[in-house]
Amino acid sequence: MTPSPTTTAEALAEIRPGFSLAYQTFGDPTHTPLLLVMGLGAQMLSWSEEFCMELASRQFWVIRFDNRDVGLSAKMEQATMPRPWRLLSAAVWGTPLAAPYLLRDMATDAVGLLDFLGIDRAHVVGASMGGMIVQEMAIHYPQRLLTLTSIMSTTGNRRLRQPSWKMRVYLLNRPPAEKQAYLTHTLAMWRILHGPHFPFDEDKMRQQLIRAYERMYYPIGTGRQLAAIVASGDRTAALKQLQIPALVIHGDADPLVPVEGGHATAAAVPHAEKLIIPGMGHSLPEATWPTIIGAIAAHAGSAS
Repeated sequence: MTPSPTTTAEALAEIRPGFSLAYQTFGDPTHTPLLLVMGLGAQMLSWSEEFCMELASRQFWVIRFDNRDVGLSAKMEQATMPRPWRLLSAAVWGTPLAAPYLLRDMATDAVGLLDFLGIDRAHVVGASMGGMIVQEMAIHYPQRLLTLTSIMSTTGNRRLRQPSWKMRVYLLNRPPAEKQAYLTHTLAMWRILHGPHFPFDEDKMRQQLIRAYERMYYPIGTGRQLAAIVASGDRTAALKQLQIPALVIHGDADPLVPVEGGHATAAAVPHAEKLIIPGMGHSLPEATWPTIIGAIAAHAGSAS
């Protein structure tokens, strides 16, 4: 009988003085490292333990972490947040935006975590904004990546089809602070993101949201991360220069980052593999895990 992968307790990595990232690992540290990077406003808990354990069972040392401004990682409290109308104007019309930081800075954070853990090179997997961050890692730190996997993400080209106005309103409006109102608001958003094709496990999602809320409720950080996305611009030209094995995964029913973003990412990165999952929205339903985990493992294995 194969033993279950080892899970460490959450810990803080001080990647530079006064700046720490919360992280957790799964599996054997002698196995090839695989870093998971989560999306906008999402704590590392959004990479579920079961998902991480399944990846670890494929002979990877899996690391998940909180990006800056979310969860238990460093908060950029001295930063000035752009006004919502400036953020919307920059997102829709491309007007200049002075953001507190850029996706490149968040990519540097992730590389700092690799340094802290003594990792020279890793397979790197990002979802949504996390996909944008790992693209920035590949552009600016190509020597640190074994492979790149970008899930339900995009290139930053605003000429591609964008989220619906309903989704933009959800993103720009801060969720309620009171716990029950927050759960009602956020569950409604996740029903939309999940899409109608795969069953939506409302009880499981509610428990995940409660755990995240009680661990750290910090919505202003999501606004600063959103500003980083908008201000970071179009990565298409830089992606075309990559020489890193890349896999692009996207659902064809994604209401937040339409599937055109996945097609554009795969078209930009030379020789990228592409996996489009019918009916998948902007989430990772358990029914898709065998396909997604299998694709990540095969992609990483082919580059070994």
